[in-house]
Amino acid sequence: MQASSSFSSADSLSTYLSEINQYPLLNPQDEQALSRAFRAGDLSAGHRLVTSNLRFVVKVAYEYRSYGLKMSDLIQEANIGLMKAVQKFDPEKGIRLISYAVWWIRAYIQNYVLRNWSLVKLGTTQAQRRLFFSLARTRRELEKLGAGDGHIVNADEIAKKLNVKPAEVREMEQRMGGRDLSLDAPVGEDGDATHLDFVESESASHADEVADRQQAGLTRTLVQRALMRLDPRERFIIEQRVMSDSEMTLSELGEHFGFSRERARQLEIRAKDKLKAELANLMAEAGLDQAELAA
Repeated sequence: MQASSSFSSADSLSTYLSEINQYPLLNPQDEQALSRAFRAGDLSAGHRLVTSNLRFVVKVAYEYRSYGLKMSDLIQEANIGLMKAVQKFDPEKGIRLISYAVWWIRAYIQNYVLRNWSLVKLGTTQAQRRLFFSLARTRRELEKLGAGDGHIVNADEIAKKLNVKPAEVREMEQRMGGRDLSLDAPVGEDGDATHLDFVESESASHADEVADRQQAGLTRTLVQRALMRLDPRERFIIEQRVMSDSEMTLSELGEHFGFSRERARQLEIRAKDKLKAELANLMAEAGLDQAELAA
């Protein structure tokens, strides 16, 4: 099912509005008959149900024009919501189609606004989505009530009106105010610099990289010297259990030396403790501390 009055980006909005005004509105009896015919498989009946309500779709879409999105896109999304409603509408419920369809129309518009407002999700829960769309309207209503007295509506007043916490209002205001910004956008009047020029690089500087290499070299040297202070069996255990890419299991280590897995575990603990002690001695001799080496 598709509305023949849908418009492309090349058409002007005024032309579209003029076109949809030519479709006559339906009375309740005609709407009931067309709905039953559509449910029976008559696609032309579904088409008439959609086109006769396109004017209402535009009216609802205009309520969301303050979010800075193109009206043509909002109307297109609303039209999809209307078509979904026509597909789901049950004429036997005794209500008008538009009373049922308005929920679908708003749902599709609101989902579109949230998807296109920011790359970062703004409303991840139903309560947050409701607050997103109620915030601006509630602020306008409160400002009208206090028009002329110079009072500035604050988050506490909005929160009380919407029955939410003031912190939730402040958080949503902050998130709504932080629209996405291209890093390639120019900064200043001359436009010679972009926002990207002022983003700090997360990569290490050349001096830091040199210092890291020197530190790594010192660590390797101290470890090798500490290993030489171990006896051959202890050195073998450390090399195979700690320093090897494909380390031996304790069982394999026990088989190699001819003793049990538990004995291999005990010798591994002893070898590691001895290696740590020898490293501490070498660092003390070099005038270093463990925190400096770990850094």
